[in-house]
Amino acid sequence: ASGKLVIEARDVSKRYGERPIVDGFSIRIERGDRIGIVGPNGAGKTTLINLLTGILPPDSGTVRLGTNLEIATLDQRRESLDPERTVADTLTDGRGDTVIIGGEARHVVGYMKDFLFRPEQARTPVKALSGGERGRLMLARALAKPSNLLILDEPTNDLDLETLDLLQEMLASYPGTLLLVSHDRDFLDRIVTTTIAGEGDGRWTVYAGGYSDMLAQRGNILARKPQPKAAPASPKPAAVSAAPTARRKLTFADQHALKTLPERMEKLSATIADLNGKLSAADFYARDPADFDRATKALAEAQGELSAAEEEWLRIEMLREEIEGG
Repeated sequence: ASGKLVIEARDVSKRYGERPIVDGFSIRIERGDRIGIVGPNGAGKTTLINLLTGILPPDSGTVRLGTNLEIATLDQRRESLDPERTVADTLTDGRGDTVIIGGEARHVVGYMKDFLFRPEQARTPVKALSGGERGRLMLARALAKPSNLLILDEPTNDLDLETLDLLQEMLASYPGTLLLVSHDRDFLDRIVTTTIAGEGDGRWTVYAGGYSDMLAQRGNILARKPQPKAAPASPKPAAVSAAPTARRKLTFADQHALKTLPERMEKLSATIADLNGKLSAADFYARDPADFDRATKALAEAQGELSAAEEEWLRIEMLREEIEGG
């Protein structure tokens, strides 16, 4: 097990050129904490994780990592999967036919079954798996590694309902510390105990609880903010106070997007489900490799579009919640 302290960041800052990504951020993460990280696309969520885990040095401030840390990462982009390796070799790293789970040896085929794989898929190459199966394989591999700090970057992107339920069960019983980047509000509410939210201009705020708790606290904070500005009686502050009032309204473009994005996300989800179904056919790759490659490319594009649409919907929804909370 790790020590009680897992990560301590003090006044950490990072810029890319003139753009602040993280500005003066501090947090103390202890063993067993479940931390969610949310924010619009491009806010710097991955940069923040890389700073907190020591992969990326800060421009200023300090990051202290606890003792005996063993970090495992679930990267939903799946770039680290070797397409030529079999499912079994991916899980065992080519060393025999057992994996060590919770300190105990298990046969790789039995472990595969936990992740909805059939025994005969043990020798299937990664390139012949569907998108959903690759997602499950990444999950299985991440959880097979000895770890007490698990990092999940958008883990729910293309998982079917069965695999999503499986992921939630696995995380619920995970004994270590979690760092979870996601835009899935329900998933965050069920899993995390603390939420870090990107507020723009490199500002990140720590909120107790899940996504819904964060929105409620944001609303309360925003509701309190204008009060000190209203106290001065001089005309100048009155003129200044008009600017926030003018900002407290969604643009027409945002209003339109808020109405149309759910339908677009639904259509993209249906496309992804159809493609996953097509790619899951056991003989598809052998029957028509070119069509398989086209379907795989179409799936990746649809997943990218869905992720972008969800990020945009999240940005506008958070803004709407702020406006209503204020």
